[in-house]
Amino acid sequence: MQLTLTVATIMSHHYLIGSTPIGVAFIGRADGPDNEWQDFLPAATAQVVPTANQAAIRVLTAYLTGKLTTFNCPLDFSHGTPFQQQVWQTLRTIPYGQTWSYTQLAHDLNRPTAVRAIASAVGRNPLLILIPCHRVIRQDGQLGGYRGGLPMKHALLALEKRQS
Repeated sequence: MQLTLTVATIMSHHYLIGSTPIGVAFIGRADGPDNEWQDFLPAATAQVVPTANQAAIRVLTAYLTGKLTTFNCPLDFSHGTPFQQQVWQTLRTIPYGQTWSYTQLAHDLNRPTAVRAIASAVGRNPLLILIPCHRVIRQDGQLGGYRGGLPMKHALLALEKRQS
């Protein structure tokens, strides 16, 4: 798999964006390491193209500035397992400004006993923000984990709460 990488500066943070011919395949965490994509796409070869991924940059910028509530750019999460893909697709159905618990997500997937496996698939989401895993919280209302860090998760949820 060939990955085209671009570093985008959005609201004073650097985001690594990677795409394939199918669509956006990776969004790194704000100010994350340049090689973070390798944890999610280890078989990929990458080429940095500073002018690539402009549509994804526009979408991320519009979302992070409160001007967009749905994501309309093509995504490529074909490198995930079928189970991960199913979880990631379901994450995309969580409405803007709402949160679901891992248990609620498991019930929506008709896998009520698979909460831990589902949480693991959520944690393997290669597309921060665009596949909104930040909208999943623990059953007790605590934020739980987030690859982008808990401050970023809190900020994204606060942004959505203000805009909804």
